Amino acid sequence: MDLSVESRCIHILNDNKEKRYGAISFPIYQTATFAHPGLGQSTGYDYSRVQNPTREQLEKVVASLEMGKEAIAFSTGMAALLTVMELFKPGDHLIVDSDLYGGSTRLFKTVSEKNGIEFTAIDFSSDDVRSYIRDNTKAFFIETPTNPMMNITDIKATADIAHEIKALLIVDNTFLSPYLQNPLTLGADIVIHSGTKYLSGHNDTLSGFVVANDDQIIERLRFVYKTIGVNLSPFDSWLVLRGIQTLAVRMDRAQENALKIAEYLKTNPRVKEVYYPGLKEHKGYEIHKKQSRGAGAMLTFNVDSFETVDKCLRNIKLIQYAESLGGTESLLTYPLTQTHADVPREILEKNGLKDTTIRMSVGIENVDDLIYDLEQALS
Repeated sequence: MDLSVESRCIHILNDNKEKRYGAISFPIYQTATFAHPGLGQSTGYDYSRVQNPTREQLEKVVASLEMGKEAIAFSTGMAALLTVMELFKPGDHLIVDSDLYGGSTRLFKTVSEKNGIEFTAIDFSSDDVRSYIRDNTKAFFIETPTNPMMNITDIKATADIAHEIKALLIVDNTFLSPYLQNPLTLGADIVIHSGTKYLSGHNDTLSGFVVANDDQIIERLRFVYKTIGVNLSPFDSWLVLRGIQTLAVRMDRAQENALKIAEYLKTNPRVKEVYYPGLKEHKGYEIHKKQSRGAGAMLTFNVDSFETVDKCLRNIKLIQYAESLGGTESLLTYPLTQTHADVPREILEKNGLKDTTIRMSVGIENVDDLIYDLEQALS
């Protein structure tokens, strides 16, 4: 039986439910270690840093949603990215998008470069990636849509170029979640998620995921994972499992709200630009429509002055001023001092990010209430 993505958020076929006494909610195996039946024997679990039944169930669900062979669950999204970077060695070169989550850029600059890995940042949505390839280029790293300027990259075309030179394509799919986009089916080799965001969906736990199909990649990542101990705890695994059950309905409602808010912001005299891939005038609209099942619930807009930014963030009432995304609550984020505070100003300006730029994670509240709140905060 081939289940839809909505059903796969809740059910895994061949789930061995009889082993958990008919419990509908998957149990939390809150244990650090497991007893052995005898010398040289194992129940399949030895130590929770290596694997735990609750985390294993979550990994199966995420792998199923991303159409991947295996998923690995990490304590945070940054732990997931750090582990992926262990696939590379000193002297390797990566081409990365210039408009990325600031934490990714910070990790590349302060940790990976120290370890001898070289980076070139480009705009994958418009630059010719071939002109930046070197003999030692081992991977491309992209987000699509990007954070926060919502640029769109053609995943399949980029994967084809990467594979021509035997390089990997790594895609951070956090903004859309596996409900709306599956980069592995388009040729990507590795997909990364901050599971803190849409997968968990309630702003109550941290997590990260890596999904892949290649056995050698999976084996290497598992080895590093257990060695450095960045595993997701049993209880947090259960929280994310619970959150994923409502992923489909949350994403449907949130992106429906996002399109209406984007249309509203276009009419507000204090708003100068709106960046949302669901708008037909968005420069990546056609590519995005081809490779995804929806536009998501993230949008970015520029207002007329820094004073308007300050006023808006001080006066919102229902929407909250906070640094995250993907929860049931709507949030406004100011990238310059929050998510992208460590990115050099010249790079931000080149990407189009200004001191008048606000990012919005649209939640599942009543959309008329959200629009009213924006109207009064901006007026």
